[in-house]
Amino acid sequence: MSQNGKPKFAMYWAASCGGCEIAVLNTHEKILDVDANFDVVFWPVAMDAKYKDVRAMPDESITLCLFNGAIRNSENEEMAHLLRRKSKILVAFGSCATEGGIPALANLSSTREILDTAFQTPTTQNPEGLRPNPKWKSGEGEITIPEMWSVVRSLDQVVPVDYYMPGCPPESHQIAAVLDLVIQALQGKAQLPPAGAVIGAGNSSVCDECPRKRNEKKIRKFVRIQEIQTDPDLCLLEQGILCSGPATRSGCTALCPQAGVPCVGCYGPTEGAIDIGARLLSAVASVIDSTDPAEIDRILDGIPDPAGSLYRFNMAGSLLQAGKTAWEEEKHAAHNG
Repeated sequence: MSQNGKPKFAMYWAASCGGCEIAVLNTHEKILDVDANFDVVFWPVAMDAKYKDVRAMPDESITLCLFNGAIRNSENEEMAHLLRRKSKILVAFGSCATEGGIPALANLSSTREILDTAFQTPTTQNPEGLRPNPKWKSGEGEITIPEMWSVVRSLDQVVPVDYYMPGCPPESHQIAAVLDLVIQALQGKAQLPPAGAVIGAGNSSVCDECPRKRNEKKIRKFVRIQEIQTDPDLCLLEQGILCSGPATRSGCTALCPQAGVPCVGCYGPTEGAIDIGARLLSAVASVIDSTDPAEIDRILDGIPDPAGSLYRFNMAGSLLQAGKTAWEEEKHAAHNG
C-alpha cells in the first residue's frame, strides 16, 4: 500500500507499438476508477517516472502491473525482472507480451540480417556503414544503449507471469471488465481467477462470435481480399480468404470479420491449442476441395507469406519460436559469454 492507503498500479511498455496504452486510455471514464482505487506509481508513457524510483520500491509493493511488449533487448529483460520482483500481480498484457507479437516475426532472421536491412538498403543513406554500438566512450563518459537480443521472447519466457490478457490491443471493454474485477477483489467483493489464467478473453473461437453465415467449406483457391468483391454475409474462409478465426481465441466480438477483413489471430490460440499455426493449418487442410497432392500444393501456394500469416502474433509463443539463423546466433552469443 502507498502512503495514501491505496494499492499501487504500474504499466510498462517494452517492445511494442504503444497500442496497449491507448486501449487502456480508451476505457474512457473507467480510467478514473483506476485513479480512484490505485496509486499510479509507474507508467512511463503517461507520467514522469524513473527506473531508479522503481528500484527503490520494496519488493512486491506494486499490487498490479500490466506489462505490455515483448522482450527484444537488454533493457526489456532488465525491466521484466525488476517489475516481476516489485509486483504482486504481473499481467502479460497484449499480444506482444503473451505471444511475442509482431516483433517476434524478426525471429525468422538474425540480428545481422535485420540491421543490414535497416542500415544498408537503397532507401537508407548511410555511406559510412554505421551500426548501433551498445557502448560508446565520449568526453562525458561511457554512453550505453540497450543491446539487441538474437531472439525475441514473450514475457513468460523470461519471468513468471500471473495472468495473460491477449489482444492487439486487448479490447477496451475487456480491459474495463478486468479492472472492475481486480478492484472488487481488492475490496473483498470478488475472487481473482487462478494463477496462470487467461483473462479478458473467451474460451471459444472467433468463429463462434462471428455472425457471418457458414456452410460446408470447399476451397479451390486462396485469394487476397483486394482481388475479389466479397459477400458481406458469407464466411470469409469460404470465399477463399485466409481467416484465422477457426484457430483464434474469442473475446474480440469478431470485430475484423464483421468489418469485412479476415481475423489475423491477435487474441492468440484457442483454449488447449499448443500452436496456433498448426491449428490454423489443420483447419485450412480440412476445407481444401482436392485429394490431388499437386493441386493441394498449388492451392496452399496461394497463401501469401505463410509464416507471417500463420504466426503473425504468435511466433515467440509457438513450437517453432525462431528460425535457424536466429537460434544459431543465440547459441553463438551464449557460447562467447
